[in-house]
This record gives sequence, C-alpha cells and structure tokens, in this order.
Amino acid sequence: MDNIIAMSLPVNLYTASQVRELDRIAIEAFAIPGYTLMQRAGQVTFDHMRKSYPLAQSVCIVCGLGNNGGDGYVIARLAIEVGMQVSVIALGNEASIKGDALQAKDAFLKTGHLVSSGDKKQQEVDILGADIVVDAIFGTGLARAVTGDWANIIQQINRSSARVVAVDVPSGLDSDTGRVLGCAVKADMTVTYIGVKCGLLTGQARDSVGELKFDDLGIPQAVYEQLSTPVTKVRIPDSIILSTLKPRLRTSHKGSYGRVLLIGGTRGMSGAIRLAAEASLRAGAGLVRVATDSVHADYLNIGRPELMVSGVEQAEALRPLIEQASVLAIGPGLGQSDWAIALLALVMASDKPKVLDADALNLLSDHSLSDITLKNNSIFTPHPAEAARLLGVTTPEIEQDRYASIQKCIKKWGGVFILKGAGSLVSKGNKTSVCLAGNPGMSSGGMGDVLTGVIAALLAQGLSPFEAAQVGVLAHAKAADKAALQGERGLLASDLLPNIRELLNP
Repeated sequence: MDNIIAMSLPVNLYTASQVRELDRIAIEAFAIPGYTLMQRAGQVTFDHMRKSYPLAQSVCIVCGLGNNGGDGYVIARLAIEVGMQVSVIALGNEASIKGDALQAKDAFLKTGHLVSSGDKKQQEVDILGADIVVDAIFGTGLARAVTGDWANIIQQINRSSARVVAVDVPSGLDSDTGRVLGCAVKADMTVTYIGVKCGLLTGQARDSVGELKFDDLGIPQAVYEQLSTPVTKVRIPDSIILSTLKPRLRTSHKGSYGRVLLIGGTRGMSGAIRLAAEASLRAGAGLVRVATDSVHADYLNIGRPELMVSGVEQAEALRPLIEQASVLAIGPGLGQSDWAIALLALVMASDKPKVLDADALNLLSDHSLSDITLKNNSIFTPHPAEAARLLGVTTPEIEQDRYASIQKCIKKWGGVFILKGAGSLVSKGNKTSVCLAGNPGMSSGGMGDVLTGVIAALLAQGLSPFEAAQVGVLAHAKAADKAALQGERGLLASDLLPNIRELLNP
C-alpha cells in the first residue's frame, strides 16, 4: 500500500517558490540564520533515519552543490558522532559550493573524514555497501532533465539494496508538479521541510517519495501568515467527512436525502451502472433510480431490490425521470451510440446537479451537442486519458503537470473537476485539493463507477459540488485502503461498498 502518512502532514501545500519565500521571511524578518535552518533540517532528517532504521550501521551521503547538499553534510557529521560508518560522495565542482552549504561542509571536514568526489568505482562501492543512502543531491530548484554523471549516480542509488532517504525532495523530481525530470531517486522515505511541496503528492512522485515526513524547522506561524502569495493547494483532511456529514435528524425520511438518477448501461455493460447505483445507496442517497437499456432493465436489481430500474428505449422516456430526480449521474457503461448521445444531450440541458464520468466525458470530447450549457454544478471525473480527450492533448501531456492540467479543464468546461490517478486532484478553479489515500489495488475495472455513485449520493444529501467531490474521493480511496488490507492484487470495486458505508458514518 502507498505509505504516505497523511495524518502527520499539514493541510496547506506549497510550490517551491512559496517555500523559498517562507525561508526568506524567516531569515530576514525573524532573524533565523540560514545555517540554523540547515542544521535543523539535517538533525530532523537524521532523527527520522535513526528511528526508522535503527539497525543500520553504515550510511552513504550523496551531496550536491546547493543547500540540499549542505543538509547532507550536516547529516554526515551527526552520523559520525553516533559511531556510524560514514562515506560522503561530493558531486559537481566543489569550488562552487558557497554560503551555508560551504559552512556545513567545512564543519564535516573538521571531523577528519574525507569526501569521494571523482573516483566512480569508489562511489559505486560506497553506495552498494551502505545500509542507508541519503540523497542530498538536488533540492527544489531543479528545472532541467537530469543527465550525465548526475543521472548515473541516481541510477546507482536506485540499484542499491540500501534504504534510501531523500532530503526535502527525491532528486530528479519536480517539486511543483511531481514530474520526473529524466530520472529520479526512488526513496523509501522523504523528509521535507518548512512547507509540504505540492509535487510530492501526485502523479509520478508517488513512486519516488516513499514515506513522507514533514518538519517546519521551528519556523513561527507568523512567517506563514506573511506569505504574500495565497495558498491554493491543500491535501484533503480526514476531518472533512465528519465536518460535512452531520448526524441525521430522527424525523428524517427517504425524501430528505435526495433522489439520484443514474444513466448508463448500454447492452453488455450493465455491471458498470449497477456498481454506481449500489454505491449511491451505500453512500446514503434516499432513493436511487437507474435509467438503462431495456434489454437488462428487468434483472439489473436482482440481488439489490432497493434499486429502482427503468428501461429507456428512446431519449424522450428519460425526461420524466430527470424531472423527478434531484441529482443526475451519467456515463458508467453508457457507450457512444446515438442512444447515448441523445441521453447525454438531455442531461446536459438540465439545470440539476450532475456527475459526468466515463463515456459521458468521451462523448463531450468527440461530439458537438447543440443543447449543452455548461454549469458550475457539474462534476467531471476523468482519468488522465479522458482528461486528455477533453482538452485535445495527449495523456503524457496531462501527466506532465496534473495541477496545470486540471486548471485547463476547468477553464474550458467549468464546474468541479476530479483528475483521477495516484494522488487524485479535486479542483473548483481557485482551490485544488489532493487525496493522499488510495493504493495500486484500485487499478481494476469498476472503481470509477463506484466513485460516481458515491459523489452523486453526497450531492443528493446537500453537499456542494466541491464538498461532494472531496468527500467522495477521500471516502472512496480510504475504503479501498481498508479493503486492500487483505491484499492489493485481486481487489474488486464491489469490495469497497461496505467500507464506504462505514466511512460515511463517522
């Protein structure tokens, strides 16, 4: 399972430039010397390293030229003080080291230890022979692809059997986007400072960061309050479920919790809409109706008689069902036939809150529907390939910068967007949330259908589109984590359903 520890992380997320501004304010306005912050960073990282890997006897620290490398020299000195076997590899032109990093290096050299700076064979021996390798090569300032000797050393680190601890950011990773710049260190643990970098939590970063630790290095709260650039990225806190889903009144009834209409399930695709519908029931919707192909309408609710099912041969038969509903959801198993296009056109013409998934998104990408009026009460739930089709770009382009991609989607389509994947994003434009829950076992059919049903039910119970999207994504992912305790491989979408009910009743 993914081992990012969400509860120990602050809610606010920062870009690299925002963290540099926080660092500047702390040094200039609050008179905290930069070298003091460097010493604290090294100490915090060393403490986490020792706590997590107490049996380790040897450590190899790979240091770059900037402050990240300076943190590495602090860690090396601390390791010497406790009697560990220490080797240090210095990369690049050592003459260019300056400022706090140079002071940290000089303090290390005073211990009588040397650095390995040019002998590649010795570097490989040091890395492969260590119990722990500390990656202190690049910090947040990296903006180019890693090549040459720098790439070779990263590849050596990744080939080693040592535990790998990354200082602030795994080297080679873009700390704003989570994109790998050529190649990146795959850490077992990353210790980040001052502010959690938003790129550590989504996309390719989830294969590089490992267990994420955070420390503010003793920076006063007043420093954060002086940041001139507003924080627009946050992680979704577990507390959001409790804060948005209030206890039900004793006098409530089924009509109090909305009427969800789920539309989809072309011939041969009845499973998708059934999963979505049952998820809506388990997430607390008062009434759930399915509008689907007549060929399987009569038996879709076998085993779940609480579902109401209507066979829809012609689009006009959908109109009265839309009128009766309080929330619409369309896409699971919908297909891309003329029947599907006609149903989608009716849904998009409605003013009612709606969730758009799967083939509904593909149809929006591929067809000009004259009656579409985009509204901010719509929730779009694309995975990266669907988002690429919505924007007319490629999937790799979406993944290059997931934060920028979701903003482009909102600018074009409006509403609330969920960009699914490792570190799913939820955005309404001026605020973007990241979900840290979830695991690779969710890479199986039907997971998105369940999410659609959950979100529709939350809308029906009165949550705003952004709230419903955040709570739905978090509950869905946490339900998968609970189910994955029995193993990620073989995890089914339907395994989430009992856990969703439990999680939405805190």
